[in-house]
Amino acid sequence: MARVRVSLYLGAIEQKLGPGKVRLLEAIGEHGSISAAAREMGMAYRHAWALIDELNGCFAEPLVAVKVGGRAGGGAELTPAGAEICRRFHRIEAATERAIARDLAALESRLSKRARPRRRA
Repeated sequence: MARVRVSLYLGAIEQKLGPGKVRLLEAIGEHGSISAAAREMGMAYRHAWALIDELNGCFAEPLVAVKVGGRAGGGAELTPAGAEICRRFHRIEAATERAIARDLAALESRLSKRARPRRRA
């Protein structure tokens, strides 16, 4: 089955926002922790932190709020702006899939037999 992967390039600096960064934001929202979100995604903590820092710098409001550790422990949370970015990204994905469904199916129908997906029994 053919599929589409949406990536957006935002602003003058063309900051990339795609499924991976959105999933990282959602995982932080679920776990309340950048390190737990990174572990879930099989990503180094340092890389996850760099992506969050990049995203926070790109938008007018931070997408993730970080609490410094210590005795009470640290953590991170998805801000309302971060949750909105995730919702809007998923709406863009869904709208894109609907808009191209017929053309994508037409392309897929023209694939050679060897390139077509196998049917599962």
